[in-house]
Amino acid sequence: KSTLYDFPGSTCIRWYKDALQEMGFLGRIGACHLDVFSRFPLTTMKISCRLFSYLQFPKVTQCLILQLRGTGRQIGQFRSLTSDPVTTTALSDSEVFGKFYPRDHYTNVTSKILSKVGRNLHNQRNHPLWLIKERIKDYFYRNYLNRIGNPLFSAYDNLSPVVTIEQNFDSLLIPPNHLSRKKGDNFFLNETHMLRAHTSAHQRDLIRAGLDAFLIIGDVYRRDEVDSSHYPVFHQMEGVRLFSKYELFTNVQNGEDLCIFEKGYRSQHKQESHTLEAVKLVEFNLKQTLNKVMTHLFGEGLEIRWVDCYFPFTHPSFEMEIKFQGEWMEVLGCGVMEQQLVNSAGAQDRIGYAFGLGLERLAMILYSIPDIRLFWSEDERFSKQFQVAHVDQKVSFQPLSKYPMLTNDISFWIPPEGYEENDFYDLVRNIAGDLVEKVNLIDKFVHAKTKRVSHCYRITYRHMERTLTQDEVSLTHQAIQRATVQNLGVEGRF
Repeated sequence: KSTLYDFPGSTCIRWYKDALQEMGFLGRIGACHLDVFSRFPLTTMKISCRLFSYLQFPKVTQCLILQLRGTGRQIGQFRSLTSDPVTTTALSDSEVFGKFYPRDHYTNVTSKILSKVGRNLHNQRNHPLWLIKERIKDYFYRNYLNRIGNPLFSAYDNLSPVVTIEQNFDSLLIPPNHLSRKKGDNFFLNETHMLRAHTSAHQRDLIRAGLDAFLIIGDVYRRDEVDSSHYPVFHQMEGVRLFSKYELFTNVQNGEDLCIFEKGYRSQHKQESHTLEAVKLVEFNLKQTLNKVMTHLFGEGLEIRWVDCYFPFTHPSFEMEIKFQGEWMEVLGCGVMEQQLVNSAGAQDRIGYAFGLGLERLAMILYSIPDIRLFWSEDERFSKQFQVAHVDQKVSFQPLSKYPMLTNDISFWIPPEGYEENDFYDLVRNIAGDLVEKVNLIDKFVHAKTKRVSHCYRITYRHMERTLTQDEVSLTHQAIQRATVQNLGVEGRF
């Protein structure tokens, strides 16, 4: 990937050399392969990102920008050459689907993550995530109809993953000090916009649009550990249904005498504004619906149990667990929507439920897919197994033969404050990409005298489609070592 810069005048090479000198990279000038050609009155310079690590490159370009501004010159155009729907103009703007988001002190989303935006695995025909999505959507379309015979639920699977902080957190009543807001757990474009951490970020907007029953399917983004079941991009399906008094009580004896709302008190079973009768009917409808969906996916005889839990945007809240191959597995969370959320969306006369499930988790359980990276693989041995004539056709997934793994350890002294493990995991993913199968913290050491803390991580490298050589792993591992010291404030022990 290269980046094009259009500068006024014809002396940009001198400025570029000055920038490299300041950054300590002057020795690389001879190997820079700069493409410079005059385009009166502009000069275009193409700088290859391969000359620097992904973390060094923005520093070089920012230094160049500052020197240009110091001379009173202006940059005419500043863009990356890429075929992705996302481009990053280093330390200036990030472009996502044609919209520009200024980068600031809160920006922590990287080019590696942005390159995933727009892939939409859940909309790629015959992809396993598409199959799960279509099976659930088809079930709702066929089994939940309105009074004139049309599907009650509508589905939205192409909403932009860029949302405001308010949409992602505040609209869902997530407290300001809630752990889920941590910068270390989310991908921020800047202090006002982020890549959604859940499809729930669209709930309020769709209710405001007048919808009472809908499904939202999309890619979501979270910073997390590195292993075979976690990936910074995954896919969720959200479901919401609202009930009027008539819809909720129409089939209940003497239902006309019952009410949805009261001025009561909050308990473990209900909210202060809901009657117990209304909550129990919504809860029954919710659990019955989801029991049937899971039975539709996994077959008759499926053992299901419900566990009470907590979410800021529902009360009461539940998690569903299914018994699969002898083990209980959590597959989704749900609950009765907080009435304050429903009211803020303009549906004050209604009560509702919401649920959210992970498509990767369901697909990994249903098809016995061992590694979450496989969903992003273009290996035909994987994709051809899901070429089915009908979405409900049974798929017997045959595991791919694993190529040998290589492991390298990295240890370093961490700074007294400011270090987060997710920063290290994110750095590893950005440099090594899907070459890394997992990262484990294998040792934590506290120096007896200085009380300094050292972490040692074991990085497991394994390519999904070929055998890695020790030489290429060594180069990647050395790049991780350098970037860790340069960007995380640690002191290497290697």
